[in-house]
Amino acid sequence: MNIHEYQGKELLKSYGVAIQEGIVASTLDKAERAFEQLKEDTGTEFAVVKAQIHAGGRGKGGGVKLAKNEAELKEHAGNILGMMLKTPQTPGGLDGEGKLVSKVLVAEDVYAPDFDACKEFYVSILTDREAKRNVIIYSTEGGMDIEAVAEQTPHLVHKEYIDPQLGLLPFQSRKIAFNLGLSGKAFKEMNRFISSLYKAFLGSDASLFEINPCLRTGDDRILAVDCKVTIDDNALYRHADLEEMRDITEEDPTEVEAKSFGLSYVNLDGNVGCMVNGAGLAMATMDIIKLSGGDPANFLDVGGTADADRVEKAFRIILKDPSVKAILINIFGGIVRCDRVANGVVQAYKNIGDIQVPIIVRLQGTNADIAKKIIDESGLQVKSAIELQEAADLVKEVLSDS
Repeated sequence: MNIHEYQGKELLKSYGVAIQEGIVASTLDKAERAFEQLKEDTGTEFAVVKAQIHAGGRGKGGGVKLAKNEAELKEHAGNILGMMLKTPQTPGGLDGEGKLVSKVLVAEDVYAPDFDACKEFYVSILTDREAKRNVIIYSTEGGMDIEAVAEQTPHLVHKEYIDPQLGLLPFQSRKIAFNLGLSGKAFKEMNRFISSLYKAFLGSDASLFEINPCLRTGDDRILAVDCKVTIDDNALYRHADLEEMRDITEEDPTEVEAKSFGLSYVNLDGNVGCMVNGAGLAMATMDIIKLSGGDPANFLDVGGTADADRVEKAFRIILKDPSVKAILINIFGGIVRCDRVANGVVQAYKNIGDIQVPIIVRLQGTNADIAKKIIDESGLQVKSAIELQEAADLVKEVLSDS
């Protein structure tokens, strides 16, 4: 689950991480009041107006502006609120539709009074699955795309792996501050910053913290000027307060609908819809689709209770994607009987009505022979298969005919 910048900063602050202060606003009047409050609280003369969407590169699309007075703040906030912001990370990139901006963060100017004395760094924490450890990735080249830095100047990207049994040790946070070229007060501040940031990462069950830029100010403070935070969905049952931060308007509406039905669904870019029960079977199904010459259009797991109602809902969700040219239903009947699933497919097909997309059904397991008979005798335009390779061949056949 992704959260907005202003929410991520509130989370960081609760763990003692120093941040660029700001106030979120959803209207022009609230933005003006936020600026007045910010000047009173922090003494800042300028304000930065930042669009709040779940995408990076907002500045490149005009979603981050510096306001030097009330008139400029009103102008920038008015332009950003309600705009369809296009960035390299919004759907379709700079040529796509963009995302609607419904909130802005009015933040203090932390670069004043001496911009040239400031230094931007990059700091992130994530889990390296191959190493089976959390890793802190950091660089002196903050404010830039870390992918570009890694490609062009890989020696400027450092990694510090954390032993899961020992946790972040004091020498490691000092090593990070040293590699960033800091000394004196800034060295101590970075040491404290890294320690608090790692506590926040663990405490919130996050899968990603990205601070870019992490700023050393002219007076040697270390602040999180921007942040991207992703929380592990599987841990949200332990964090009701964080789950309340979910903004479903920023998520794929089809995935939101599927979640409301209890279906695990991830939208992909292919042309073959996948309906399966079980994550492992889903991965195998997507592999066989690729080998057959197609591309998976989704990951959809109906779970262990693939009854008629769930199958129908899954059908309707898959059919919302106009790029789907075929649907492969691949169900293993262990807990659920295959004949029950087959009856569910037939009922769902009839309830939905005229389905123009070819459907291949592969049912294996308990009562698979009965299930195949039900499908074959249904009179519907549905092709049945027993073996996975047979299903793959049918996928290839219908794609070549389309």
